[in-house]
Amino acid sequence: MPATEESPPPTIPQMEVVTQSNGADPEDITLDSILKHIGQFGRFQLFIFLLICLPMMFHAMFSVTYVFTAGTVMHRCNITECDGPNSRYEEPWTEYSIPKNGKDLDKCRRYENKELSSWNQTADICVARNYNKDNAERCADNDFVFRDQELTISNDFGIYCEDEWKLSLVGTINNLGQFFGIPLGGVVADRYGRSFSIALGGIFGAVLGVVRSYSPSYIWFLIFEFLDNLTSSTLYSTCFIIGIELVGPKRRVLACSVITVFYAVGEVALAMFAKGFQNWRNLLRITYGPSLILLAYFWILPESVRWLLSVGKEERARGILRRAANVNKRRLSESVLDKLVIANKDKLQQSEESKFPIREAFRNFKWRIANCSLCWIVNVLVYYGLSLNVVLLDGDKYNNFAYIALVEIPGFFMPLLIMDRFGRRYSLCGLMIFSGLCCIGTIFAGGDQQVLQLVLFLVGKLTITASFQVLYFFASEIFPTNLRNSLLSFCSMMGRFGSMLAPQTPLLAKYYANAPAILFACAAIFSGCLTLFFPETTNLVLPTTVKEAHAIGVKKPPKDQSINQPA
Repeated sequence: MPATEESPPPTIPQMEVVTQSNGADPEDITLDSILKHIGQFGRFQLFIFLLICLPMMFHAMFSVTYVFTAGTVMHRCNITECDGPNSRYEEPWTEYSIPKNGKDLDKCRRYENKELSSWNQTADICVARNYNKDNAERCADNDFVFRDQELTISNDFGIYCEDEWKLSLVGTINNLGQFFGIPLGGVVADRYGRSFSIALGGIFGAVLGVVRSYSPSYIWFLIFEFLDNLTSSTLYSTCFIIGIELVGPKRRVLACSVITVFYAVGEVALAMFAKGFQNWRNLLRITYGPSLILLAYFWILPESVRWLLSVGKEERARGILRRAANVNKRRLSESVLDKLVIANKDKLQQSEESKFPIREAFRNFKWRIANCSLCWIVNVLVYYGLSLNVVLLDGDKYNNFAYIALVEIPGFFMPLLIMDRFGRRYSLCGLMIFSGLCCIGTIFAGGDQQVLQLVLFLVGKLTITASFQVLYFFASEIFPTNLRNSLLSFCSMMGRFGSMLAPQTPLLAKYYANAPAILFACAAIFSGCLTLFFPETTNLVLPTTVKEAHAIGVKKPPKDQSINQPA
């Protein structure tokens, strides 16, 4: 609430003295104290958060459009002796002319008709006794009858049956683009700024996505799928970093939970667009076209104050803090800003680090980075794996995808309830293990209990979403400011191994139906146990230097009290 005349806010020096008595770092305290003074989540931060939520929504749609653009279409063989131009997917003769694959008709095989070879196209040979159910044969010349009006690259480019691996490959290529794009975008964000990175990545992604909708062949589709995600994949992590660096320490969890909700909103919007526009070319134009608005972000999205200070651009940082104080209707004296600038210059001069000490970071944090990378791989594998496999469940695939996206919203807010109470480590560990147990539960539920299986899918997705949220906070809090985006992007890049594997898991189900669930469960439980080796970061200020980050979790020796004892 704004301060009144009768109850003036505490001054910055007062807040500094209190915090420094606890052994915190002066510069970081000065910046955090200013954020507390001008409002940890005031109107200025709210305006920026609204701007950040838009690219977050676009990124959600960009990263998973392949679920619908490269999805398999339901089809069956065209039974030439039975079907006519107006035949539907299910006809009386499909009961005895086409084998069943589970509850559905087989996509690529039909039963042999003993009279077909001598058929003169006048006699009626479409009768059950003519079909040999001991001999199923491949559909002739990819001649199919489709269940829906849906058009994906499968029926647009003639990708069926034994070639369906090409559809799964699209998801892998998508994540391969993210694998290379995330660290590249992290370097851009750390060198040229967070807002610049968001605007650049959003515009490139928008243009390449629209161009992809005009792809004349499968190969061109793959090329633009890769380039699109190469350029736009950094949007999520950079938006998250701005959210972490923008607000005061008491509002970080809430603020970033609000940001990530819009990722789920983007996924739901994608499912509804895909349901309404079942032509993959139109779907791409509808989802990518509006993101051209991100061009304006070069001018309207303020830069992260922490980043500006970390690269020595104090005057720009002063200007943004003045603007924030004015919008939030708080007073901020020039002497406080002078003190911030002096403290920041002293810290940069005293530091022996280069601006981007990547080698030193890997030398100091090698085990931390390795554990974070493994945890990221598993979280991404389970997160995307559950989303991709839910469309294979019975029911409307668009609604199922929307359900599993909507359940992410409480997952984004769950960290608010548990992170400060149980700490980052125990929260992350418990959520991953519980998600793994839900995956095991889907095996025992089986296909006969569809509602229970879907509920376990949703609870597993909820908890892995919450786990992913905690992991983002954790990774943002254990690395220093001038490396935060780069190392967060590196861990996220390693996570792409999980997302490259996730699109292949539906293929595993063709060999053993429960193989994906077993894989998700084992990975989540194993990595969840390893998270206990992370240092705890609850209620700590964000580290600015490698030295400060390295000190997280290191117990300080007790001070010698002997000098205060009487002789």
